Amino acid sequence: MNKLPDLEAWAIFAAVAEQRSFSGAAATLGLSKATVSKAVARLEARLGQSLFHRTSRRLSVTEAALPLAERARAMLAEAEGAEEAARDGAASPAGRIRVAAPMSFGLAAVAPVLAGFLDEYRQVEIDLNLSDSRTDIIAGGFDLALRIGEPPDSSLRIRRLCAVPFHIVASPLYLARHGRPVHAAELARHRLLGYSNAPGPWRLYGPDDEAVMVRPVGPLLANSGDALVPALMAGLGIARLPNFIVGLHLESKALEAILPDWTPPPASLHLLTPPGTLRPARVEALIAWLARHLRD
Repeated sequence: MNKLPDLEAWAIFAAVAEQRSFSGAAATLGLSKATVSKAVARLEARLGQSLFHRTSRRLSVTEAALPLAERARAMLAEAEGAEEAARDGAASPAGRIRVAAPMSFGLAAVAPVLAGFLDEYRQVEIDLNLSDSRTDIIAGGFDLALRIGEPPDSSLRIRRLCAVPFHIVASPLYLARHGRPVHAAELARHRLLGYSNAPGPWRLYGPDDEAVMVRPVGPLLANSGDALVPALMAGLGIARLPNFIVGLHLESKALEAILPDWTPPPASLHLLTPPGTLRPARVEALIAWLARHLRD
């Protein structure tokens, strides 16, 4: 008869892979380093392969073990969710949640929402990672991620939360110097500031379903939308930016939305979680909170 899976060893392997350290995993799990080392050795013997490259200064997952690390994290998350589901909410949600979000959106919208959540759920801790790069939430050990744009084609669980409107904006100074375009095709003759995380031409839709594509060519290309705002204020160009970056500047009249009859298609805000049907109660609580408070 086949042996049952060594679930303890798989859980410890997942922790070591995440921490990139036997000592770090031991501290996280509340175990001795010897216990962690023996569990990994036990799993390696059972699988017949090395799971880590070990040097005096560095520990890294072997290429063959990378997919195993992802599955181990998924198994651990599923087990945690099963235990919390079994408790049936007898205790308040508690524990640590790792969250990934875009930098500008995270500062403008996510951080204020998390403050209210942490005030409501005093036993929960949140580790918030803000980056405009495409974070691998499985490899990074994240419980959930927020992303703007097309969701990845993957095994991740994906939930659309809301639309994210974009505006074509310029400063009054720029418009006074270079004129105000009245048709989207005229943008090709203007200085356009680009966002490198969303490369490619701008697509705009106008009256009678007319569509125009314009490739931004200008003095500044940045991987942060916020980095384009000073150049906009200085009258150096026109930009296509989301409302969460330029909304307050539009209200103060420091920037103006131009081409009112031409609209860029809105992006969508998606919430991504690792595969699996069960999630810890703390993660379910945060998902519900984000869905409720980020709709606007």
